[in-house]
Amino acid sequence: MSRLNIAPTRSNLMRIKKDLSFAREGYDILDKKREVLTTELMHLAHDADVLQNQVWEKLAAAYRSLENARLTVGQERVEWASLAVNKTIEVEIKSRGVMGVPIPIVESHGEPPEMSYSLGDTQATLDDASFAFRTVLNRVPELTETMTSVWRLARELRKTQRRVNALKYIFIPAYEETVTFIESAMEEREREETFRLKLLKNRAEDESDPESIEDSSAPEFSGETPEN
Repeated sequence: MSRLNIAPTRSNLMRIKKDLSFAREGYDILDKKREVLTTELMHLAHDADVLQNQVWEKLAAAYRSLENARLTVGQERVEWASLAVNKTIEVEIKSRGVMGVPIPIVESHGEPPEMSYSLGDTQATLDDASFAFRTVLNRVPELTETMTSVWRLARELRKTQRRVNALKYIFIPAYEETVTFIESAMEEREREETFRLKLLKNRAEDESDPESIEDSSAPEFSGETPEN
């Protein structure tokens, strides 16, 4: 990962260190959130799978009972019996939070009457179909709550995982490399400044020392006299 393209100054170093500390704190928080979401999702996913299979099995059995009723009493009487149902389950939706994710709580109240039609001109197959669909209807709110919770947790987990990966593999390494670069550049400048000051000090000391001046004005005698 390449470092940030900023000038190696002390102010930028302080700012990047602050951003790096914030990124690490954010990573720790998101990582814990990811763990909680994963645990909750695995628990709910297992329950949702079991519940969904149960509802599908009951729904398949209910449609088989409905087909038997249609074959025995006829399509018209089955439709007439269905129109006699004037009451159904009422639901109330609340919510709870899991790491900031709103999870629905579906509460059901009431149920359809067990016998909404007259016993005359009907057979036991229609009663079986009615009972089978009432059983399925009682499980639908629970299945809806569980499946919606799984979808929301899975969506939030994907978002959290992307943020964790971005911090871990992009932002934090970039900040760390930038801090290292700025500190190295500042240390290099300090060494250059120290060397320059030392050099200037040495020159100043050399200029202040007295030089040994050799006296060259005295005549030299060779010990010989000039010839006439």
